[in-house]
Order: sequence, then C-alpha cells, then structure tokens
Amino acid sequence: MIRYLVLIKFTDKGASQIQSSTSRAHEFNQIASKHGVTVEGQFWTIGSIDGAVILHSESEEKILRVLAELSASGFVRTQSIRAYTDQEFEKILNA
Repeated sequence: MIRYLVLIKFTDKGASQIQSSTSRAHEFNQIASKHGVTVEGQFWTIGSIDGAVILHSESEEKILRVLAELSASGFVRTQSIRAYTDQEFEKILNA
C-alpha cells in the first residue's frame, strides 16, 4: 500500500473562503475515491500548517493525480511526504 502524508496551506483564495473548507474536504474525499485513492484522515491544524491529509492507494500515480487536482482548485498548496508503517519500514531496512 502506498501512503502519503500531505501538509496543507491555504492560499489567499482558500483563506478568504475558509467557511467552506470542510465542504471542499468532503468533495475531495469523493474525487479521491473515484480515482481509487482512500482518504484515511483529514485534519485542520493551528500554526504554520493549516491542515494535513493522509492518503493511500495501490498506485502512486493515482495519489499524485488527485493531489494535482487538489492543487489546481486554487484553495490550497500542498507538500507531500511518502509515509510508511513500522512494518513497511522494517521491510525496507532489512532488504
């Protein structure tokens, strides 16, 4: 399973329309699902990062496609980090 932790920062457009951010997040869940990507969680945060999303899929390309679509919406900028469970990381270390 391929998993990404995605850090979110609102653009000026996203910040000015923050009241609808949860609705947009629910729409993103549907878009991701249509492309074969599961949203494990979405979180709003306080500080230098405005939110985080955890995604997983069998295909890295599918994840990157939905992230491209999310960025194209103009409401957020993303920073994506490939993430591993402890078992996946142990497998890497012992390869």
